[in-house]
Amino acid sequence: MYRPLTKNIVSVLVQNKANVLARVVNMFGQRGFNIDSLTVSATNDPKISRITIVFDATETSMQQIITQTEKLEVVESVTVLNRQNGLYRDMLLMRVSAGPEDRKAIKNIVDIYRGKIVDLSRDSLIIELTGTPQKINGFIDVMEDFSIAEVCRTGITAIEVADNVGEGDRDD
Repeated sequence: MYRPLTKNIVSVLVQNKANVLARVVNMFGQRGFNIDSLTVSATNDPKISRITIVFDATETSMQQIITQTEKLEVVESVTVLNRQNGLYRDMLLMRVSAGPEDRKAIKNIVDIYRGKIVDLSRDSLIIELTGTPQKINGFIDVMEDFSIAEVCRTGITAIEVADNVGEGDRDD
């Protein structure tokens, strides 16, 4: 029976030791999972790091990879995140080739998306934008009317939210 693939986001808390990232990523690769986005960050505990992994999987294969990830001795916990329990962010740096005639229009768009122009030269500017992946994708679509010279994205980072966080706080 056909089961559609869906984007899954997992937050894996791991021991902050050498080769831990390689072990976790290697396990995903050996089992045929393609990782769409991967971020690693420090936590409030210097002994623990957070790995956020975005990948496609059926529900059955998702459960298998979670179970196998939890069995690694360097893994402290695995949390499957979704719209209800997760807060997601992605950061974008974009270099746009722009002369003085385009700068005002670009600045207006950047302001609407609550971004920042962090560098300016005679022929280009660099924009920084943080938000949901959908917000970043929308911004890139709008900016295609200009001459995008370079794009760099961090990939999704995510954290589980408390029950009392309002929906409005999740949409940036």
